Amino acid sequence: MARTNTRFVKAHTEMLTICDTLEIGALLPSENTLASRLGVSRTVVRRVLAQLDEQAMIELQGREKSIKRRSTEKDRVEAPPVLLNIDELEGRFLDWVLRMDVPPGTTLNVAQLSKEFSVAAHTLQEFFSSLSRFGIVVRRPKGGWVLHGFTRDYALELSDFRTLLELNSVSHIVTLPDSHDIWPLLDQLERDHLDLLDRIDQDFHDFSQLDETFHTAINNVVTNRFVKEFQKVISLVFHYHFQWNKSDERVRNENAIKEHLDYIDALRSRDLNRAQAAAKRHLSTSKQTLLSSLKANSHAS
Repeated sequence: MARTNTRFVKAHTEMLTICDTLEIGALLPSENTLASRLGVSRTVVRRVLAQLDEQAMIELQGREKSIKRRSTEKDRVEAPPVLLNIDELEGRFLDWVLRMDVPPGTTLNVAQLSKEFSVAAHTLQEFFSSLSRFGIVVRRPKGGWVLHGFTRDYALELSDFRTLLELNSVSHIVTLPDSHDIWPLLDQLERDHLDLLDRIDQDFHDFSQLDETFHTAINNVVTNRFVKEFQKVISLVFHYHFQWNKSDERVRNENAIKEHLDYIDALRSRDLNRAQAAAKRHLSTSKQTLLSSLKANSHAS
């Protein structure tokens, strides 16, 4: 259906252009000629003509199709939205929570949010179901979903497991040859961090995505499907849930950028002890930030 609608919108837009090039009262070519010119079937052409007739752009009398007026912006048909998949939805959902300051306890309206995120309702339901495994959203007894928090014990376990996985990745990185992709990637990440540091006053919100990119790059050196799946949990916890506490977000993000830069420098040294120490310092800070945010979250107990 989406593909058919896209063809219709494109053909309708091109037909408006054709009409505007002809004199008022002039006749449009035959359906076969229009179909060939627009690159669509005669069925689509008939739908477009019927729409233009309804809009009083043209007048249909048998096989004759005469131009009645010039087109305006109101005549244009809006293209259907391109629907997101679940991977793309994660980023949109994260951005929505961050930018809109969505508080815990908020009821998640599937019909409304499916339009907000340009996603099929069933995809959104599947996404919320996956989040419910981690206690981020919960299903209401009578149906529907609620944005929820998680307990302090859950946060501690999550942080400790994250540290184990990342320290394992660090131990791999320091042994990798200069030809490995991680080194130019770290160079680029360093430049991105320095760039954000220069504009931190107005763009401190941008750190969330950079933080996710940074830790994903580190953990991706280990090819493990379970590590990859866990990275999704990290994205949906550390990169939005803890930021519900907005009190010192700019300062926290600036300090985290500096910790990342020290972390990158330590990795480049190829000194395992130094690299793991830098990783532990930063992950400890992230853990404390997460735990501090839970104090303001009435759902955490």
